[in-house]
Amino acid sequence: MSVIGLLDVRPRVRLGHLPTPVEPMDNLARRLAGHGGAPRLLVKRDDCTGIGFGGNKVRQLEFYLGDALAAGADTVLITGAVQSNFVRTCAAMAARLGLACHAQLEERVPRNDPLYRGGGNVLLDRIAGATIHSYPEGEDEAGADRALEALADRLRAEGRRPYVIHLGTDHPPLGALGYVAMADELLGQLAATGTIVDRIFLASGSAATHTGTLWGLRALGSAIPVVGICVRRAAALQAARVRAGLDRISALLGHDPGFAADDVRVDDAVLAPGYGRLNAATREAIALAGATEGLFVDPVYSGRVLAALVAAVRDGSVAAGESVLFVHTGGQPALFAYGDDVLATG
Repeated sequence: MSVIGLLDVRPRVRLGHLPTPVEPMDNLARRLAGHGGAPRLLVKRDDCTGIGFGGNKVRQLEFYLGDALAAGADTVLITGAVQSNFVRTCAAMAARLGLACHAQLEERVPRNDPLYRGGGNVLLDRIAGATIHSYPEGEDEAGADRALEALADRLRAEGRRPYVIHLGTDHPPLGALGYVAMADELLGQLAATGTIVDRIFLASGSAATHTGTLWGLRALGSAIPVVGICVRRAAALQAARVRAGLDRISALLGHDPGFAADDVRVDDAVLAPGYGRLNAATREAIALAGATEGLFVDPVYSGRVLAALVAAVRDGSVAAGESVLFVHTGGQPALFAYGDDVLATG
């Protein structure tokens, strides 16, 4: 069976606006050009996946929610940071599918201002009808999952049929399948236009987007390097998570595409001061994308990836004439929760 055939037998709800376009970022490339000329910069617009303000989580949730419906669920449970794109997208997609949604918000970022606590994605969670719960820790995936399971038990006692979307890595990586499918979509687009891509830059947090893309490319015979920009963990920890994630996809699909020693590439140069906390490089990248391309990137994920790409162009790691694809994973609603920080100077 083909790689895509392996995906086609999995339950899936197709709510995303797919395929998403691949567009040039010529203005940004010219702005960054050095004396040797400009690289070719492209963006895969996964901020345009449609439902619930779009973003990469739409692709992932198509498989989770397909599994939930196949299991006869009437309620979905999910956990994430206060300004989680995953939670917001899940709430929107659950509403479309007629499922109740319980969202557990974790304390990952040391912020208590009203914009962060109630604006951006939190506002959208509530508009989509999600029931909000809180979890006091931000770096305890196992504990957050246990809290969801306890809530699921209470809902079962009330006669509900809950489906838990787990955070920890000891559960099947259904979300990563969305990016295995994206790899096939992307390769088709590049082939149709005769476009060469020398490197892909994307966010690496939970690693579902990173592992799914890398696994899909290799399974489909593509050797394009994938650079995961760390948004939550240091490079050594993230690299181990990515390697384990690739193995989990292989186990889930019953196929091992094989990986070279240098296939797992992660970069934490723009991670400090940590998850969900802005730095000057990300702030500048947000401004550059808006001012040159009319492209809005978020302060937690896509803005950091673009900051790393800008730094790589400036220091020569990305050479003039090289073609680099930036995967824009969405997340723009978080801009409205970080407004003061985004516009800060100094």
